[in-house]
Amino acid sequence: MDYAEMHTTPEPELLTDLRRETWLKVVNPRMLSGPYQGRLIGLISKLIRPKNILEIGTFTGYATLCLAEGLLENGQIITIDQNEELVDIQQKYFTKSKYAHQINTLLGDALVLISDLDMTFDLIFLDADKQNYSAYFDLVIDKLNIGGIILTDNVLWNGKVIENTNPNDLDTLAILAFNKKIQSNTRVETILLPIRDGISITRKIS
Repeated sequence: MDYAEMHTTPEPELLTDLRRETWLKVVNPRMLSGPYQGRLIGLISKLIRPKNILEIGTFTGYATLCLAEGLLENGQIITIDQNEELVDIQQKYFTKSKYAHQINTLLGDALVLISDLDMTFDLIFLDADKQNYSAYFDLVIDKLNIGGIILTDNVLWNGKVIENTNPNDLDTLAILAFNKKIQSNTRVETILLPIRDGISITRKIS
């Protein structure tokens, strides 16, 4: 893994600053995408050249800025989170970026806010509460354009997906159900990559 990171394009300076501040000031900084996965997310966005992106789970905005790298000039990213305490750090770095005018932040329950969105998307990044992953998928699949991509983070869940699962471990059970759901869904094709905590790339085909 160290070799792979050494031979990957480094993160932009703004993201380095955001990553450091997240680790210094925010609870559970491991939730941050980080430079290696961030470069993957940014590159996929650049390959897709999306007009509209939906991100479910903003955290401190690191992945938001990575996703925004591929936006068309007239494109936008809508990013949803319900943690009010993170708004200041998000806005600090969004404002410093060249994508500030393209980032639309929504604060609240994603299950409600997604239902209210009257638009379609070319790229969706799912990185929110694990127990609602399947519900989020059901909400967004009809809002995803044919050929569009869903990137889903934490699908290996610290390796728990291949262990004997405690019936009280609702997060792991939810990840297991989600992985099975997208693998068997005939409307999409998917590949699960063992990068960081696991990321799946799912393409809508019908």
